[in-house]
Amino acid sequence: MFFNEIYSAYYKTVAQIIKFAIASPVDAVKIRETAKKYAFSESPFAIETAIKEQRWQLILPDGTTPLKSFSEIPVTLLQKRWLKAISLDRRVQLFDCDFKDLEEIEPLFTEDDYFVFDMYHDGDDFKSESYKKNFRIILSAIHNKDPLDITIKNRKGNESTFSVMPERLEYSEKDDKFRLLTSGNRTASVINLGRIESCSLHVGEFPDISSCRTAVRKRTVTMELVDERNAPERVLLHFSHFEKRAEKLDNGRYRLTIRYDKSDETEILIRILSFGPLVRVTEPPAFVNLIRSRLKSQLRNLN
Repeated sequence: MFFNEIYSAYYKTVAQIIKFAIASPVDAVKIRETAKKYAFSESPFAIETAIKEQRWQLILPDGTTPLKSFSEIPVTLLQKRWLKAISLDRRVQLFDCDFKDLEEIEPLFTEDDYFVFDMYHDGDDFKSESYKKNFRIILSAIHNKDPLDITIKNRKGNESTFSVMPERLEYSEKDDKFRLLTSGNRTASVINLGRIESCSLHVGEFPDISSCRTAVRKRTVTMELVDERNAPERVLLHFSHFEKRAEKLDNGRYRLTIRYDKSDETEILIRILSFGPLVRVTEPPAFVNLIRSRLKSQLRNLN
């Protein structure tokens, strides 16, 4: 365990409450606000009750604390080694994070210590300086809600430039690639970062995007699983990086709904078919038809 109990969210939250109480008495509202910010959705009730009932004798009934000073919790060597390992990740380095005082620390693990078997090998070149530059410009534009001028190169090698409003970045673990979701330009709603030659902040007026907001590309597929040959665990693991909802039905059956991007539809189809009769797609009808067409095509190839 890299982060033990004294480094948990509750300890961090109570430490912040103590820090406020040293400066001036805290009331129930301040305690709830701090718990909501630093802990979990249900934490304000648990933390406020524990403090109010004096189970944690750190905040007195009048909102003050018997502690006279506040000290930060130090980072352990094990935590530093874990942070060092994370800092070496090529994707983390895209964000230009500042990992201080780790120069002499040995990483807990490196890329040579593990092998990802379920991933394509033509992912983005995260070490490319131009890729890093474009990524950081895009990330800043998303945060500041600034429009961008983007130049991309298509498969034929031709370049084209257009203006978009960047909405968010998505990472595909399967493809090992980042995608930019945009609005304001219907012909470029999703852009693979690896195809971007250059990008810069848009100069001048940008049209009102409320009237040309890109249509949502997210789709869903619902399937039923039978509890045989460890199918539920295998399927959930296989689709672990997708947004999903699972529920248990009767007679050892489960229903799973997966939300995916339109560009991943073929990959989703192939994955579902790999489970054979253990999985049955129930909706939407369009996806059921895709399954049928794929199976008919395979049957024709066998004949």
